Amino acid sequence: MKFLKKNWSNLLLIIFIVLLIIPQTRTPIQVALNRIIAFSPSEVSEDDREKIDTYNWGLVDLDQRPVSFMQSKGEVIIVNLWATWCPPCIAEMPSFQDLYNDYAEKVDFYFVSSEEAQKLQNFLNKHDYDLPVFIPQTMPPSRLRSNSLPTTYVISRTGEIVVDKTGAANWNDGNFRKLLDRLVTE
Repeated sequence: MKFLKKNWSNLLLIIFIVLLIIPQTRTPIQVALNRIIAFSPSEVSEDDREKIDTYNWGLVDLDQRPVSFMQSKGEVIIVNLWATWCPPCIAEMPSFQDLYNDYAEKVDFYFVSSEEAQKLQNFLNKHDYDLPVFIPQTMPPSRLRSNSLPTTYVISRTGEIVVDKTGAANWNDGNFRKLLDRLVTE
């Protein structure tokens, strides 16, 4: 008993580390931690904004129907690069679903993953998401390329990248909604 009183914090740390090693418990712990530390994404200052050079990007939906990114030229666009195995991606999906529920008619959403269509559909079904998920068929425009997941871009009607966020964020935050409202009315 004396040993436990003296070393309880060390034992808790060891238990936590063991839980992080076990794959079945690691992902839920990482998702929970990412949700705790996810804040509203920041807007890129107007002086530092880049424009996408082309809208030429071939995608397919989960039913393998072709979708052209070109159809969104002149619209406000959210592009999220993600994967089903990525804990920060999983952590931000509920906030994206809430945002999508309210902005689907005002903003073009692209959730892009290179995984197999069936795996993506299973993930959406399991979590009851109805987000528009696409699989790339060609390289994205150069300004929308990233080696990190998740990466999210918000593009204005004029093609400027207004938000360039790597890592999990709370996309349903009031400040971000104000930004989207402003972009939609411009």
